[in-house]
Amino acid sequence: MAPDTTDHIDPPFVITDGDRFRLRDVDPKGPGKLSLPRDKAVDLLRDTVARLASLQARLYAENRWGVLLIFQAMDAGGKDGVIKHVLSGVDPQGCEISSFKAPSAEELDHDFLWRTTRRVPERGHIGVFNRSYYEEVLIVRVHPRLLGFQKLPPAAVTKRIWRERFEDINAFELHMARSGYLIRKFFLHISKEEQRRRFLQRLEQPDKRWKFMIADVEERKRWGDYMRAYEDMIRHTSAPHAPWIVVPADRKWYARCVVAAAIVDGLESLNPQFPKIDAGKRRELERVREALEAEGRKRP
Repeated sequence: MAPDTTDHIDPPFVITDGDRFRLRDVDPKGPGKLSLPRDKAVDLLRDTVARLASLQARLYAENRWGVLLIFQAMDAGGKDGVIKHVLSGVDPQGCEISSFKAPSAEELDHDFLWRTTRRVPERGHIGVFNRSYYEEVLIVRVHPRLLGFQKLPPAAVTKRIWRERFEDINAFELHMARSGYLIRKFFLHISKEEQRRRFLQRLEQPDKRWKFMIADVEERKRWGDYMRAYEDMIRHTSAPHAPWIVVPADRKWYARCVVAAAIVDGLESLNPQFPKIDAGKRRELERVREALEAEGRKRP
């Protein structure tokens, strides 16, 4: 789908049926000729973030729908920056951000969906998963030795374990959609060269060095394994009710505009509304107003 950048940018790779998806068809730099100039992207992002804030206020007040946003990426893919910039205008009391790192001992004593299910947002809220249960078919698949820490009985570790986990994830997301949740999943797709550049940037900037870990460099050696795992994941877990949006992320400003537009499109499809005030409530509010005004007139 071609971006319309006059006052909006459409997500270019929305995957609702992954059978024909190939990751190699997505250029991490984005479309060859971007019709959205970088200088206009700042204004577009500001306007889209303002629209998102307005929709979130209505979502919170209506208190019927829940929203789950899932972000996956390779290291240095830009998840933190996208979340920070796109959700900068959202009321914190209606937004819950959860970051999932290596599972704890308690989490390993439960099924692989347990720790994330506990963080599903309330109705009326936007929940953000910075990494998610998809790590179970990404890093665990690339490093299958990690299955050993999950205390699974041998009969549960079959040759179909990854396909079975796709099935479990699909069933969970279908259940959430049927329960009134909007799900949008974002894969921030960067190139190996762009990751290298960002790693060097982290090493050169004191305020970013803390993010760097030697293990990140080691994972680069498995880049091909990760790309195959991501492609297989997207192909098997894309659905109309829970689409993957593959975001070309080498250009941070472009990725932020794409993500913001996708979230706004999703919220607009829900069309949340402020609760209507009935006649009895209006009369009650009128009495409150009159009492407050009378109180003011009595003040010396």
